[in-house]
Amino acid sequence: MSAQRSVRLRVFSLNCWGIRYLSRSCAQRYEMIAELLHREQHDIALLQEVWSEKDYLYLKRTLATSHPFSHYFRSGVIGSGLAVFSKHRIQDALLYQYSLNGYPYMIHHGDWFGGKAVGLVILSVCGMRANVYVTHLHAEYCRAEDTYLPHRTVQAWELINFIRHTSADADLVILGGDLNMHPQDLGTRLLRAHTGLRDSYAETDSFDGCEDGITLIADNPFTKKKDLLPFEKGIRIDYILIKGSNSVCVKCESMSTTKGAVPDKPFPYSDHESLTSQLLLLQQSDRMDGVRERHTDTGTPLRELVDVVSEARCVVKEGFRQTERLQLMAMCLLAVGLAFLLLPVTTLPWLYPHSHCVVSYSFLGLLGALGLAMVLSGALLYVLFTTQLKALRGTEASMKLATANLQEREGGCLEQVDEDEGGRVPSSTPHTARGDAWSQQPTPLGYED
Repeated sequence: MSAQRSVRLRVFSLNCWGIRYLSRSCAQRYEMIAELLHREQHDIALLQEVWSEKDYLYLKRTLATSHPFSHYFRSGVIGSGLAVFSKHRIQDALLYQYSLNGYPYMIHHGDWFGGKAVGLVILSVCGMRANVYVTHLHAEYCRAEDTYLPHRTVQAWELINFIRHTSADADLVILGGDLNMHPQDLGTRLLRAHTGLRDSYAETDSFDGCEDGITLIADNPFTKKKDLLPFEKGIRIDYILIKGSNSVCVKCESMSTTKGAVPDKPFPYSDHESLTSQLLLLQQSDRMDGVRERHTDTGTPLRELVDVVSEARCVVKEGFRQTERLQLMAMCLLAVGLAFLLLPVTTLPWLYPHSHCVVSYSFLGLLGALGLAMVLSGALLYVLFTTQLKALRGTEASMKLATANLQEREGGCLEQVDEDEGGRVPSSTPHTARGDAWSQQPTPLGYED
């Protein structure tokens, strides 16, 4: 093996929990994060929840010598929170904002205001083109009744297609971030199956970190224990995923996570644990026996790929029905508001002869104000839910094309999906969004839409 053709790359990922004035000890923790990155000298650092641009600029100034190249992805109301710091020159950058991202009236969750997205930076690493992606998907909040599951599934599907359509010329693909999905969840299985990305934790030769690789641990003082139920020890929702190409093989030599407490510091870096993967890149001519890049479809049955897309379609259809109900509620709110607005108009002629009825006039004025508020709220919600319905239908149509293409490759007949006169997706039996197929290692799909 020629030393000139083997490269080691250290990749870091952390959800910084950087909500100014709300996250505890935010300024002090950014100082700690900057100190960590400067000391460890990672090649690439992928950060999430850097919500304030001032904090990004602080990190950029502090890391100017260790990570001279950086990019901050701006989107939504308060920003995507995504930032990349690199030792290698950033040649290009691109942002894709997800079409679905929760609801603006769920202010206590706040995901909608964050403008969740996936950011891409293209790096030149020793003559190899590296497509590096950083993302943060919608949070789960309640696993037993996950109302955001359709939104997160749509985000996963859009992430898949963004990676597929932008990484064709890449020698190396890296995805890091907070996916807010367990390893066996539908979105994670969908992502691995249809991009060929592999989990660094599952493949590393050496691991040093929290048990089972969990990144949201119960021992972290910033973590709300009730958010981890029913998982007492914690959950693994942060990832570094990798894929090589026909010319470059990539493997994870070692991986580590922080373990909550930081020596000689009063608190951890964040409510999440950081991840560090050391990758070994080998060019085609230097591949060793036993190191094979799973870049082409050579093992996974197409039926399994069809099944995972079909499972995702069921979730999206259920989300469509839920959103239709919300749209109907918005129309009812709008109608009631119009009734309240019309009531003063129809009642004033009757009250005119009784001009002394001050209370009646005040009451009608209150009804009119309430009606106007309901009309405005109903109209805005109707527009919101109509937009979300279009995004859900568009995603379901894309999944239908993918399913048909897979079935054609499998040699079966194309799937027919009936729609009613209004173009709505028919009802189907609710489908579980999670499975236990984590032990499988699917290969990339390689279909053309």
